[in-house]
Amino acid sequence: MVWLWVLIGAVAAGPVWVAAVIWTATRLRRRNMPKKSDSSSAHEGFVELNRLVSGLAHEIKNPLSTINVNLRLLSEDLERPGDENDRRRSLRRLQSVREETRRVERILEDFLRFAGKHELTLCVTDLRTLVDELADFFAPQAQAAHVIMRTALPDSPVPCNVDVNLIKQAILNLMINAIEAIADAGELFVKVSAEPERASVEVIDTGPGIDPETMQNIFTPYFSTKKGGSGLGLPTCRRIIREHGGRLEVTSEPGKGTRFVISLPLAQQ
Repeated sequence: MVWLWVLIGAVAAGPVWVAAVIWTATRLRRRNMPKKSDSSSAHEGFVELNRLVSGLAHEIKNPLSTINVNLRLLSEDLERPGDENDRRRSLRRLQSVREETRRVERILEDFLRFAGKHELTLCVTDLRTLVDELADFFAPQAQAAHVIMRTALPDSPVPCNVDVNLIKQAILNLMINAIEAIADAGELFVKVSAEPERASVEVIDTGPGIDPETMQNIFTPYFSTKKGGSGLGLPTCRRIIREHGGRLEVTSEPGKGTRFVISLPLAQQ
């Protein structure tokens, strides 16, 4: 909430202060970027940082402008005597301020979740158990969306050294995206498998698929095809998986659904 009120104060003070606050927020992201010795890699890192900051500035611009306008109008209302209609109008403006304030708060929470440093609490975990628990938890949501959910788990343990909460967060985000893509009536399939050195978790849906243009931007921060989406869900998932030494890949074909694959190192026996 501190960030929220600083930003609200910043927009009232003017664009220079907004820029200063945004720049300060990016210091957290820069501190957590891996050190790069290669100049091209360093350049890529700064390009990503600049894109993230530009996205944040764009996302908060409209709600902060709405807050600023409504506060000014409320101030004018309070400066003159009014009747019941004026009172109702002021209450509507207050409600608008509250809604936009919550919107900015959500945007900043998503930003800090993506930009902040993840302190991994690692333990050797059987991915079969982790996915089985997630499926049990997620079943009511899938049922409410008229989605048939199935899992495929191997007979042998699939041990990986992971932060259970963060990995669950990443997989759950993919499952939520899947049923939202399906929209109504379809199937969600979650599969765990293991190779000699790596494990994989596949999240497959029978939704409409992803067109090639969207596919190019799917992991770009603040890119979203969903109304009200932050555009940080998939980038955050990919970052979590990378911090575990893994990969997050996606294949899709319009009209034939989408397949996300999380690949993680198997724990050393």
